[in-house]
Amino acid sequence: MVARLVIAAPASGHGKTTVATGLLAAFAARGLTVAPFKVGPDYIDPGYHALAAGRPGRNLDPVLVGEERIGPLFAHGSAGADLAVVEGVMGLFDGRTGWGEFGSTAHVARLLAAPVVLVVDATAQARSIAAVIHGFRSFGDGLHIAGVVLNRVGSDRHEQILRDACAEFAPPVLGVLRRHDAVAAPSRHLGLVPVVERAAEANASVDALSALVAGSVLRDAVLAVARGAMPFAAEPWSPETAAPVPGRPVVAVAGGAAFSFGYAETVEQPAAAGAEVVTVDPLRDERLPDGTRALVVGGGFPEVYAEQLAANAPLRDAVARLAAAGGPIAAECAGLLWLCRSLDGRPMCGILDAEAVMTPRLTLGYRDAAAGADSVLAPAGTRVSGHEFHRTAVTPPAGTTPAWAWQPGTRDGFVSGSVHASYLHLHWAGAPGLAYRLVASCA
Repeated sequence: MVARLVIAAPASGHGKTTVATGLLAAFAARGLTVAPFKVGPDYIDPGYHALAAGRPGRNLDPVLVGEERIGPLFAHGSAGADLAVVEGVMGLFDGRTGWGEFGSTAHVARLLAAPVVLVVDATAQARSIAAVIHGFRSFGDGLHIAGVVLNRVGSDRHEQILRDACAEFAPPVLGVLRRHDAVAAPSRHLGLVPVVERAAEANASVDALSALVAGSVLRDAVLAVARGAMPFAAEPWSPETAAPVPGRPVVAVAGGAAFSFGYAETVEQPAAAGAEVVTVDPLRDERLPDGTRALVVGGGFPEVYAEQLAANAPLRDAVARLAAAGGPIAAECAGLLWLCRSLDGRPMCGILDAEAVMTPRLTLGYRDAAAGADSVLAPAGTRVSGHEFHRTAVTPPAGTTPAWAWQPGTRDGFVSGSVHASYLHLHWAGAPGLAYRLVASCA
């Protein structure tokens, strides 16, 4: 099994993404084939990972796919790699609310038998940092914290105090990043601005992170930690199906700056089910790809690009015609907004009898849901675990036939003819029948 390590932290904001992305880029620059992963449902960090590694960034989320699929998905995504770097989520032991450590970085590290490198923000800390690190080492049974990276260190004197403290109680210091070394990436209401929206600047940021890590982190020591991971083996996950749908129906998948949220497997699974998967960019393309029989529209930032989406009337009309003709359409979150009559007063596709608006309220969390009716995506009663993450509202929130229902009595989304649209983000590897049912519905 590939050499591997997990980049974790005591809490969000300590610098996990900086270190993970920098390591990926620095090792790739040395000629290693590196495989990037992110714990949890995040879509944005994997974009930066992919840019650094030169191969898809993938997610490992036990809540969305089941813990039994973490090893296989890791084996699938790391095939042919020399090194796999897994960036954690939130604090090391922070899992799904009410579920203890389930879904946490520590949970995934145990499932992969992977050593952990802890990134710690040293701002305003001296000897106490050793107590923090020692506490994290002592708290998690069966977890190997193999080293630490000290972030936002103020001076040579500060560094020496920290190193002396860690020498007494903590694992080896594998790197030290100074406060002035920060590489800025712009953020907005849902986190970092995705790579696809700032390609040139993102490339420059990744190059800067590579140089930062190369000059601040003991890469050979980090590589030794990864190569010292405990034995681990898993049968690689495969998107293949027993009997692919004949005829190679064209399935268009929305992409580009407005619809950049998606998992790599969501493209791989329809292709394995027999589809020809083609990308359509609603900000640029005025028609659907030739022969389109179905459309998948994932998450993103349509609220940021509402003006441009409204201006692309030819594509909005083409999507409405596809729905009217019975072409399967599966939309989640941003896709739901695009299918509404309007978004912040601007015309959208008009397929759903609903209005969408931006709100100041963040809706966030995992949902255990059941399909409200038979649809092109799932039979009625199908149970899934998904994730909701947005600052928008749709009125009404559900149609006469809702897409999903969850406790306490929540009805979400719309099933209307061949359209399935809701706020719920799904990882299709966690519900293998979804992709095949969508492609089969093209017939």
